Amino acid sequence: MSTRRGPDAEVVARALAGAFLAEDDWTPSALADVPVRVLGGRRRRWHEQLAEQVVATCPRPPRDAPRYLTQVVHQAPPFDRAHRRADRQGHPLRVRRRPVVPTRAGGSPWPTAPLDDVADLARLLDLDVAHLDWMADVRHLQRRARPGPLHLYRHRWLERPGRTPRLLEVPTPRLRRVQRTVLDAVLAGLPAHPAAHGFVPGRSVVTGARPHVGADVVLRADLAAFFASVTAGRVHRTLRFLGHPEAVAHALTGLCTHEAPVGVLAAMPAGGTPGDRHALRRALADPHLPQGAPTSPHLANLAVHRLDLRLDAYARETGAVYTRYADDLTFSGGPEVGRRAGALLDGVRRVVRDEGHRLNETKTRVLPRHRRQAVTGVVVNDAPGVGRREVDALRAELHNCVVHGPASQDRQERGEAYRAHLGGRVSWVEHVSPARGARLRAELERIQW
Repeated sequence: MSTRRGPDAEVVARALAGAFLAEDDWTPSALADVPVRVLGGRRRRWHEQLAEQVVATCPRPPRDAPRYLTQVVHQAPPFDRAHRRADRQGHPLRVRRRPVVPTRAGGSPWPTAPLDDVADLARLLDLDVAHLDWMADVRHLQRRARPGPLHLYRHRWLERPGRTPRLLEVPTPRLRRVQRTVLDAVLAGLPAHPAAHGFVPGRSVVTGARPHVGADVVLRADLAAFFASVTAGRVHRTLRFLGHPEAVAHALTGLCTHEAPVGVLAAMPAGGTPGDRHALRRALADPHLPQGAPTSPHLANLAVHRLDLRLDAYARETGAVYTRYADDLTFSGGPEVGRRAGALLDGVRRVVRDEGHRLNETKTRVLPRHRRQAVTGVVVNDAPGVGRREVDALRAELHNCVVHGPASQDRQERGEAYRAHLGGRVSWVEHVSPARGARLRAELERIQW
């Protein structure tokens, strides 16, 4: 005689978890009555045992995490035994009543939009829930969909001679507006680690370079495929840690991550080693932070907060100083750090690997004091500055433009773009070395355009 099979255990566990969260009295005695209302019948011993285990695991009701509570119920031995026994006896557990329970955002010490559920998020973004689900691509349909106007990203490969190509994943104007709202209303008030200087208001390449001025040795390393290596799972965990309910974190993760379509990956141009190309293709095929979305830089800083914590602590233990600007890692210190540079880098590799990233070994550098020590383009041997060769070359080019006219130096015939090009180079020097930059600015203004 075959026994009747009831609903999947997870279905029953989800109904019980929702009913538990609907209870105002979060005590074992009150929760023990919940299975009777959900499943019918009379109160049984396993109801009490399950309620005791739920309260022991979750002393407070996890109203922002119904999926987590579902796992707690599903994995609880009293529930597992009861579900198996009921199936064997031919009287499977069946859900008779399923309460609808609103989720609530967890408390956050940082300024962020209060989002209790997906409907709140949709209102914030001025979307209906169905449109939000489509933009978040919760069913991962776009990866295999044919190219067309409904795709939310435009892709462009950047070839880099001798190096692995880079993929720009640029959101459409509609998605970009949504992501900008997410950045301004949800993410902007969340602080990055003090060692992070890229994409952080009030910090820059100069603030990131300044701690390394006058060091005996500077060690530079680079994280390979930085944005692509920040997975959707890491983003979701970050958003959950910041207090957003599971469903809200899931939708936000979908809005801010992307899976490169199969056709785009197949069109990867030449460049890089086979191993690096394979690793990049795998990272891009999974949901990741797209390089081109306005939310990616700040989310990347938040998602690698633990990496920054560990590298900063490791640097302090070895007597070094650590900063990060996007994917550029910099360490510096005195003679002892210089003598143990190899061991320090080995430790950095271990931490980076543990955190799900890897170093681009071709860009690792150990720079002693007698060499030009540059950190993200800023020379730090004695004071933050721009390299003398770069400044001299720019000064000579500006002088020739003044004497012979800009057309004499505009060999690529860029016209008005050449003027912007020179202005950008002068602005860079002004940012790093204001006094030198002021003299170059005065020379720039003498040019007759």
